[in-house]
Amino acid sequence: MSERLKFERYVWLHHQIKLAKYPNSQSLVHEFEVSQRTALRDIEFMRETLLAPLEFDRSRNGYRYADNTYEIPGHWINEGNVLALALAVRLASTIPDAAIKEELCRLIGQMTNASRKNGASCLDGISDKVSVKNIEYAKVNEQHFRLVVQALFADQALRITYHSPHSGAVTERTVQPLHLMHYMGSWHLLAWCASKSAIRDFALARLQAVGISNKRIQVPADLPPIKEYTRRHFGIMQGEATTTATLRFSPHIAPRILEQIWHPDQQTSLEPDGSLLLSFLTADYRELTRNILSYGAEVRVVAPPELQTLVREEIEKMHRNYWRPDIP
Repeated sequence: MSERLKFERYVWLHHQIKLAKYPNSQSLVHEFEVSQRTALRDIEFMRETLLAPLEFDRSRNGYRYADNTYEIPGHWINEGNVLALALAVRLASTIPDAAIKEELCRLIGQMTNASRKNGASCLDGISDKVSVKNIEYAKVNEQHFRLVVQALFADQALRITYHSPHSGAVTERTVQPLHLMHYMGSWHLLAWCASKSAIRDFALARLQAVGISNKRIQVPADLPPIKEYTRRHFGIMQGEATTTATLRFSPHIAPRILEQIWHPDQQTSLEPDGSLLLSFLTADYRELTRNILSYGAEVRVVAPPELQTLVREEIEKMHRNYWRPDIP
């Protein structure tokens, strides 16, 4: 119980400083009916152990923070929590907004100050221990990303200008953000589009302008859970219709494919010759076609026929790019 009461005093003192009430040791004495010595020990503990940037303002006869962004560390922080937070710092490399990443590092640093031993922390030199390398990722405007995140968590609508590389069209829309996803190096916003009256996928790299809208968009109450919506399909999809795709991988590459998850509900079976059949639901063949072609002759489309045709046509186009009649 005494440890709990101590923590309550630390939190109370912290709150008073944040409110610019300039508390002092006498404030603790009167509020909690403790001795002057106990109050002074509490203040010293906050300064030395919790690393609170306490400064005594003689003109106000009380304490303030030299850095008012300081937050008292959570009482629950332990070694496992610190390790998890350290990994979070590295994984945050996918966030395109540098200010958000810096804020995350600052917050984690404040939360873990009390867990340091001999001035060391698992956050020190974390880049030498864990790294994340992103290749072929889509570049996103930092300000656009921040506005999207702000609208998503504040349940606000957005006005966007969007460029579609498939049609070349540039459209202006009002959308209600539903879900933000980082997929294969690209950030995608799933949102309810007011003009289309449907869920649409917007690649953040293709946003030309973003602004907060005061318009209230009524999203249908019977929409499927957004996480279920994304889980049902392979990749980022815009259509509802799904088809089962079946691919046959050669015995040479089958062990590698068995290590991969192409879809949460995928089905695999090894054939007598060592080849692998992989089946899963898909709603869009464009992305799947690119994945299939990346495996060259090690994979063949078994079904559906439409996917077979798309892959064959793409191979024929590639052949025309490299075949010249004057070279045997």
